[in-house]
Amino acid sequence: METIIPIKGKVKYKITLDSGVWIFDDRKVDLNTYFIDEKASEDHLEEYTKSVSRHWDREIMEGAVYPPTLKTEVKFEKEKVLTGTFGIPLKPFLDNAEPEQEAKQIVIEYGENEQAVIPLEEAADIILGFSKDGKPLREDGPLHIYFRDGSNQDHPIKNVTGFTVQ
Repeated sequence: METIIPIKGKVKYKITLDSGVWIFDDRKVDLNTYFIDEKASEDHLEEYTKSVSRHWDREIMEGAVYPPTLKTEVKFEKEKVLTGTFGIPLKPFLDNAEPEQEAKQIVIEYGENEQAVIPLEEAADIILGFSKDGKPLREDGPLHIYFRDGSNQDHPIKNVTGFTVQ
């Protein structure tokens, strides 16, 4: 099984995707909770205000020193990476490839010689599943395709071998 997946076709830059390094990427999402959680788009200022408020509350309650809870949070994140099921949005990779203006669709190549054709606008909403229970998708991977709305959550597109922008 090839783990390097190309994005080619009508793009300014032909790029390759390596799902083996995404476990360290901050853009990854937890697929166990991603389709359940409410997708509320928050204002950046509101998000910043909440973050500062939490920090301020922590300093008031625990003092301005590093409390022992920070160590347990790091341990929890490490455990989550080792046992989690993760995906990553396709959009940043599509943006980096810079599809040409006349490009209208993306062809997902998977299986033996199967293809799925999706309009380019909808392709930006694809989530690329790359790990299950802390392990890479070796048997039917390296990538699974999920739609952001969760409509194919139980039956993702498996054995993805490439993307061609047309």
